[in-house]
Amino acid sequence: MSRVTYGIHAVDGLLRQRPGGIARLCVLKGREDRRVQALLTLAANQGVRVERLDKRALDAMAPGRHQGVAAELSAEVDRAPSTAQAWQEPDLLQVLDTAESPCLLLVLDGVTDPHNLGACLRSAEAAGAMAVVVPKDKSVGMTPTVQKVACGAAEVLPLVQVTNLARTLKALRERGVWVYGAAGEAAESLYDQDLRAPVALVLGSEGKGLRRLTREGCDALVQLPMAGSVSSLNVSVAAGVCLFEAVRQRRPTGTAGA
Repeated sequence: MSRVTYGIHAVDGLLRQRPGGIARLCVLKGREDRRVQALLTLAANQGVRVERLDKRALDAMAPGRHQGVAAELSAEVDRAPSTAQAWQEPDLLQVLDTAESPCLLLVLDGVTDPHNLGACLRSAEAAGAMAVVVPKDKSVGMTPTVQKVACGAAEVLPLVQVTNLARTLKALRERGVWVYGAAGEAAESLYDQDLRAPVALVLGSEGKGLRRLTREGCDALVQLPMAGSVSSLNVSVAAGVCLFEAVRQRRPTGTAGA
């Protein structure tokens, strides 16, 4: 079965980044609103074939909240990684070796929920991160749900799946990247760290947090001060807070935020 990307934002990102990889764009019959018309115009400009399907056929093609649109990938792309920017560890390290500005990386240890990964990708792309790094084992990879939740970020932000996360963290540190792991019991606050240098922010799963070897691969463990009675945040929310603290610190003096 061919791989399918669905949802307005995910399909829009695919049309803009990889139109040649789309075998056909399927749109719900009778849907003519502005958002769909924009996709149809983009598909026409990119030379992508469009088919109209009834609800039953589209539901069978995309078993999720497809919002009336789904893109079937061509056979060649279907055999390739599911993101246009899929990197291996050597790709990441090579880019780091030639980077002209301090990098910002998000590392996720053991995040298995596709909704959380998609939300993390969206936040990381919005924060200008270089890439998101995840282990190949015991972690969700790229799926249609991830792509849909990421709202187009999955098509432009590299997702690096590594075999040995602890080894990758060591390689980052050897290249001058400061590795901060988020842990609720940590003594130091994230807000007291200097995040203007090359930084990798490491977050674990909500249930288990960071694994032992991952913790040992960090320069420091930090926590987000909690003012209420809730003891922890959803990993995608915590990732957004951490990433945009780095954005805040790196903002040129005197510029206004959005």
